Amino acid sequence: MNPDLELSQFDYELPQELIAQSPAAQRTESRLLHLDSRAELHDRQFADLPQLLKPNDLLVFNNTRVIKARLRGQKESGGKVEVLIERIIGANTALAHVKASKSPKPGSKLLMADTFSVSVRGRQGELFELEFPERVLDLLDKYGATPLPPYIEHAADQDDDERYQTVYATEPGAVAAPTAGLHFDQAMLAQLSAMGIAQAFVTLHVGAGTFQPVRTQKLSEHIMHAERYSVPPETVAQIMATRAAGGRVVAVGTTSVRALESAAPHVQHGGVIEGDTRLFITPGYRYQWVDALLTNFHLPQSTLLMLVSALAGIEPIRRAYAHAVQSRYRFFSYGDAMFIESATQP
Repeated sequence: MNPDLELSQFDYELPQELIAQSPAAQRTESRLLHLDSRAELHDRQFADLPQLLKPNDLLVFNNTRVIKARLRGQKESGGKVEVLIERIIGANTALAHVKASKSPKPGSKLLMADTFSVSVRGRQGELFELEFPERVLDLLDKYGATPLPPYIEHAADQDDDERYQTVYATEPGAVAAPTAGLHFDQAMLAQLSAMGIAQAFVTLHVGAGTFQPVRTQKLSEHIMHAERYSVPPETVAQIMATRAAGGRVVAVGTTSVRALESAAPHVQHGGVIEGDTRLFITPGYRYQWVDALLTNFHLPQSTLLMLVSALAGIEPIRRAYAHAVQSRYRFFSYGDAMFIESATQP
């Protein structure tokens, strides 16, 4: 990492009204800002994406599934408590953020949804280890709420249960959606497949840490949150075949980027490449597998804004975001998309 990089280099002014509070009426109806390999900008629609791809390209999707990770309840003292599951670590156990007037102590119990109690087993840093009376996933499906990002101001409803989830989500474990994938519907996926554009999958369970701000001015001092990822051997084989054919690896979302770039050094592994990643991608990073990126717009001073700046350059991204604000694109999870081509793509 460049030791001279500072947080202030990744700031921009965003009017509050440009933060999308709900998705487009149809998944593919969003706008698409295209930043090409010459760092030129083009205003498009998401439906134009097939025109920007080539038959030898490979789209890599994150197939994680958002779980209903938010629970509300009370402590034994009667005080209100809110639980946000960060990671399921066993059939009946999970690590969670717990918001309460006073932190619960190990050995105490929390009554969730006026129905069942969870035991506080201890702490791991900022997270609490909780033991559930039944399978965590079953109880979350029944009593939990979809964990919308903090900048979305309404409580999750049935529409959010559907739209804050990709149509190809199969692996439960995320507490935030891989939002670039929200723009795809089954018809778009079928159209791309018919064009000869291959599709592959990785899994990265997005954690709540994705929304945590960077608190250090020098980026070299920032400690990245950990997320669980998995890249199957068939995806590795597709990447190698794509490269051999002169195609591009196009990551759908920054979470796919983190999974792919975390796996790349372990390509000789042979089987499934998996583990926890704390990969922090900043300008100066040399991408190993990713040639282009489909992504949403990211928060000021966020690690994800740094990641896209590493692919396209700080100045082109700064210019793209200024254009997006001026052109009133919709920002963040339910907002519009960008297609970014690396200046060094094959």
